[in-house]
Amino acid sequence: MKFEQPVTVDWMADFLGATIEGNKSDLITGINEIHKVEKGDLVFVDHPKYYDKCIQSDADFIIINQSTSFPPDKTLFIVDQPFEAYLKIVQHFRPFTETKEPVSSTLVVGQGSYIAPNVYIGKNVVIGKNCRIHPNVTIMDHVTIGDNVVIQAGSIIGSDAFYYNTKKNRSVWYKRMESCGGVIIEDDVEIGAGCTIDRGVTHNTVIGRGSKFDNMVHIGHDTVIGKNCLIAAQVGIAGATTLEDGVVLWGQVGVSKTLTIGENAVVLAQSGVPSSLAGNKTYFGYPAEDALSKKKELVWIKRIPEIWEKLKDKL
Repeated sequence: MKFEQPVTVDWMADFLGATIEGNKSDLITGINEIHKVEKGDLVFVDHPKYYDKCIQSDADFIIINQSTSFPPDKTLFIVDQPFEAYLKIVQHFRPFTETKEPVSSTLVVGQGSYIAPNVYIGKNVVIGKNCRIHPNVTIMDHVTIGDNVVIQAGSIIGSDAFYYNTKKNRSVWYKRMESCGGVIIEDDVEIGAGCTIDRGVTHNTVIGRGSKFDNMVHIGHDTVIGKNCLIAAQVGIAGATTLEDGVVLWGQVGVSKTLTIGENAVVLAQSGVPSSLAGNKTYFGYPAEDALSKKKELVWIKRIPEIWEKLKDKL
């Protein structure tokens, strides 16, 4: 999330009640989580396991719970509870506000777009030209939709991320990491019925131009879908994953978090993707592997009883 106006290091330290170490002169332009962090951003870390990853990231400002070594051009904000500091920042710059109307007065709609009855549209939503938004669609806050987009009945765009800070030493182990990102749907996208697309935790979930979704597809927070991707029914994609242009996922494929599926890759139905896949290949099974090799493997597995019968008397 980018702040409407950059803030000073002194302002942030005073706001958080933090001790400052390092560079005090630069301006903070936004807050991000580690998978999406950019120059000028603030990021938080509360476990030594991730200190180095955060400090060596593009973030210029780090909220942390103890002093540690860091490059001299960066800034540490030292607080007892970095996660609580993150929540305080999000609630200040993008607070939850109650909705009193089914369609926000802040909506901007392009010429020729149709919005059916019983559609809910939140704050700061932009819908481009010649779009069709079918009945019972929900579009939450901070969603941008391009031209010629179709969203079928019952889909939900921009719900909060399924993303939690976990601590076993408190009564509630899983505490929600407040979402302050958005969703961007580019031109010529079609979203089927009953789909759910979570907004980014601190950045944006992006659906690339020309991509098409079947019914009941779920896209996790901060995921980036490339251009002209095809996603069949009941596919689930976890957070901060990247699908490059032209990827095809057939029915009931499950894709894990923070990985990349390369350009023009095809993943066959009911496969599971736990790690990144190279482009321009077809995959099958769990873990998803080259489809031809996987099918040969299944043929040999089916032959095990036959082979056993032939060999058992010789063993």
